[in-house]
Amino acid sequence: MSHDAHGEQGNSAIKIIINMILACLLSGVVIAGAFSFTEPVAIKQRALIKKQAMEVMIEGVEEFRPVAGKEEWYEAIKGGKMVAYIVPAQNKGYEGVISMVAAIEPDGKVVNFRITSHRETPGLGDKALELKYINQYVGKYPDALVVVKHPTDENIQALTGATITSRAVTNGIKRASLEVIEYHKQKGGEQ
Repeated sequence: MSHDAHGEQGNSAIKIIINMILACLLSGVVIAGAFSFTEPVAIKQRALIKKQAMEVMIEGVEEFRPVAGKEEWYEAIKGGKMVAYIVPAQNKGYEGVISMVAAIEPDGKVVNFRITSHRETPGLGDKALELKYINQYVGKYPDALVVVKHPTDENIQALTGATITSRAVTNGIKRASLEVIEYHKQKGGEQ
């Protein structure tokens, strides 16, 4: 093999490496560009879903006032007075994080909640979105937020085939309820 043949092989390898680097850089630019256009839309969509969830949780709310020092917390104002805190809640479910927004009275009683995003199994875990399931939580205090497999009026009945999802939702709402109680105590409120 001549000296020129080795030089051509070396140049070919360098050309391949340069082409691969350029392809990676171009792919990165395309992905970053797509993200820069789609992420603001996704943020707006998540905010809209949360706003809609807040509006349906408590009938007749006139205003949602941000709570100072608490990110994504609101006071629900009805009839000129605060009737509940609207707080974020989340927990890891079967397929990923379940994000929720909950309406909780200052004493920790659950008024309502809505799931704002999830990746749970269709036909099983996604049944947590149904009002029949959600209504089990209404009027319950943290001590009653316990998942059971057999029906009871006192606790939360697990979704058939989705006990992990049921526990995730219940524990997320319970944690939110306890946070509201603690915040209200620190604020100087009474239970």
